[in-house]
Amino acid sequence: MQFTASQIALLVNGKVEGDPNAAVGSFGKIEEAAAGQLSFLANPKYEDFLYSTSASIVIVNESLELKQPVSAALVRVPDAYTAFATLLSKYQELKTQQLVGRQEPSYVSPSATIGQGVFIGAFAYIGENVTIADNAKIFPNAYIGNNASVGENSIIHPGVKIYHDCKIGRKVTIHAGTVIGSDGFGFAPQADGSFKKVPQIGNVVVEDGVEIGANATIDRATIGSTIIRSGAKLDNLIQVAHNVEVGNNTVIAAQAGVSGSTKIGSNVMIGGQAGIVGHITIADGSKINAQSGVSKSIKQPNTAVTGSPAFDYTSALRSQAVSRNLPELERRILELEHQLKQLMAERTTI
Repeated sequence: MQFTASQIALLVNGKVEGDPNAAVGSFGKIEEAAAGQLSFLANPKYEDFLYSTSASIVIVNESLELKQPVSAALVRVPDAYTAFATLLSKYQELKTQQLVGRQEPSYVSPSATIGQGVFIGAFAYIGENVTIADNAKIFPNAYIGNNASVGENSIIHPGVKIYHDCKIGRKVTIHAGTVIGSDGFGFAPQADGSFKKVPQIGNVVVEDGVEIGANATIDRATIGSTIIRSGAKLDNLIQVAHNVEVGNNTVIAAQAGVSGSTKIGSNVMIGGQAGIVGHITIADGSKINAQSGVSKSIKQPNTAVTGSPAFDYTSALRSQAVSRNLPELERRILELEHQLKQLMAERTTI
């Protein structure tokens, strides 16, 4: 499938500089792209490649001032990285839209409701009273449990397990191996030292526009719902415990863990391997540095924290600076003590 520079400019609200009929059929990195490929330049460190690339079309920032002529057609946009991401999304949509129908062997309950343009891959299981909305794509080996639902244009990748009663919104992407709705970690300690399992009878609700990476686990609520709000983005290998709420447009990096009943606000950024205890709140706009351990609520919006236990980011940097200077501070203290002893000795002789 070929696209011209003028067609691409229409998709990203850009302006063509050069040949508007230059055509591309695939993508390539600017340093190694070939003729017939589309690339982009967002990082100034790669600007030199713009003048030597073989790419037929390059998306660039409208503010870029050329140092020398270029052979590629340019599409100038306010933000080249965002525009390129938009094009990749469109390209991916075109590829997935071609997937329609049901592969065999697969199982679809007679009581399930399947919309128009749906794809169900081989060895997928669709349980009783499941609803799969229009244009959803269920890839091979996926499991959709009884009474669950998948919204319009959502993509469920291979091996995803969505347990009973869970609700997946519109335009959600869940990557391979992720489990939605497994039991929360609820056990009541007994007098004899054993633990009695607390049944987890709630569900998981994933709202519109969420993307969840591979091999993540989101536990169902004990009662009520574990909720991933609209626009949230979760990386691979993340654990979200029962009754947690993750706010709108919050992003969580790989290997982070959130304990039960914690409420995370909107537009929060959580770094990789961060750990958050249960039953606390994280204010909107908070930033939690990688490997931080958050043991109490963050109440002030837009707060940045780091360390374990996590505390104010700026204070932490100052503490780190002081700790690096400790050997020198110790030397100076010892010198001062020595000088003080000499002064006291002289005073005694006088």
